[in-house]
Amino acid sequence: MVRLSAIQLNSTPNVEENLSNISRLISELPHAANHLVVLPECCLFFGGSDRDMLELAKATAEDNRLANALAMLAKEHQVTLVAGSIPVAVKGKYQFTNRCCVFSPEGKLVSQYDKIHLFDVEVADKSKSYKESKYTLAGEQVVLADTSITKIGLAICYDLRFPGLFGQLRQQGANVVTLPSAFTRVTGEAHWQPLIQARAIENQVYMVAAGQVGIHQNGRETWGHSMIVDPWGRILAERADEVGSISVEYQSSVVEEIREKMPVLAHNQFLSELNI
Repeated sequence: MVRLSAIQLNSTPNVEENLSNISRLISELPHAANHLVVLPECCLFFGGSDRDMLELAKATAEDNRLANALAMLAKEHQVTLVAGSIPVAVKGKYQFTNRCCVFSPEGKLVSQYDKIHLFDVEVADKSKSYKESKYTLAGEQVVLADTSITKIGLAICYDLRFPGLFGQLRQQGANVVTLPSAFTRVTGEAHWQPLIQARAIENQVYMVAAGQVGIHQNGRETWGHSMIVDPWGRILAERADEVGSISVEYQSSVVEEIREKMPVLAHNQFLSELNI
């Protein structure tokens, strides 16, 4: 049996505390011989300033401490781990990339994706204005992780609003798309669920969306509501506004049947417009 799981966190600026919470929550998941576990965006550091995150990226650049700690979690718990995202310093620049790393159950790095779409917006909440590009360098590559479970498309948070990325992942063979996130409460309440369901339906994939939740140390409030949606758009599991996890059985036959009966990829007359 193959399981898909998402961990919902209220991460802090304390890396060790976050690692401990993640390890505990993974240990509480149902056992499965093949298990995909997805963590939220900024899983090891959240609720501090962007400058603090840059300093963390610079401090851990030489020994890859953050990535190595997550690799050890994958190996310890014997899961394929889509390790949310961590800041990775960019050599020669006063910036970091917001990087999602995928680790095998042996703790090996399978793939990595740098967030392409950066959150530079005005939001009617306490923070008012977000300027992710000030310290974050946008990625440029669409990334598909070929794992022992299935082919997994990688996206992060704000990417959800750009269907072209998901179309590219579907064309490349994705059966599951993972979405580590830290959606604001305001935008999450308005758009989180319909966007996830739309991306699942459009591309006939499982969507595994893992979010940050609650009020964080810097006052930022995130939406949570981590969910797993099947290729028909059905919400199979959801965690509302508490730290915890969700888990479902992955059924490749559901993907195959839906695509066979409704071959939207073959019918799509605008594939050339999906390039980003």
